[in-house]
Amino acid sequence: MSQINILVVDDEREIADLVEIYLVSDGYKVFKANNAQAGLDILAREEIHLVLLDIMMPGMDGLEMCRKIRETNNIPIIMLSARSADIDKIVGLSTGADDYVVKPFNPLELTARVKSQLRRYTQLNPNSTSHEISQNEIAIRGLVINKDNHKVMVYGEEIKLTPIEFDILYLLASNPGKVFNTDEIFERVWNEKVYEANNTVMVHIRRLRSKLKEDGRENKIITTVWGVGYKIEK
Repeated sequence: MSQINILVVDDEREIADLVEIYLVSDGYKVFKANNAQAGLDILAREEIHLVLLDIMMPGMDGLEMCRKIRETNNIPIIMLSARSADIDKIVGLSTGADDYVVKPFNPLELTARVKSQLRRYTQLNPNSTSHEISQNEIAIRGLVINKDNHKVMVYGEEIKLTPIEFDILYLLASNPGKVFNTDEIFERVWNEKVYEANNTVMVHIRRLRSKLKEDGRENKIITTVWGVGYKIEK
């Protein structure tokens, strides 16, 4: 992937302009929209690799836009919001976002989060890698994961996952029987230290289980070890 395009959707022009300055200085091409519909129009005509999305916007808000993006696209989405309460983060992540950054934010921290999400996306997105796919697969309990082409099959049905969801599933499946607590999952998947308790991992696990259709399955693929963490049995 030679040119990386980032879409910034925020009705606060000063914030969008500031974010653009830092992203352009890092070599990214930036598209800006001051409302959700304008952002969706850009997504329809341009190849966008990551979206920075404000939650509070007039008309269609960022949560609804995120849902619409996720109907057809697994590109990384980072939510921007002045709301810092855990419940607001949970709602944002539950709609399909990969990360959540609270305003006001340090632009250098934001660009670091952007780089982290893009690194994961470009490594796992089959469109950004060679078409010569090796059989680097994990097969366990009806689950088949191919790390090279980011393809997941559950009992013969292909499941579309975001890069974060894929990384969590791959971590658990590649360590069968091992229990990971939420802090361990966060540090292994996000490559960041945990400095305060948060529900980020639990929200992603909940979304992942929904996509795996765990609610209607007696033998769950992902097992909860109450008070400890999560695992996938052999």
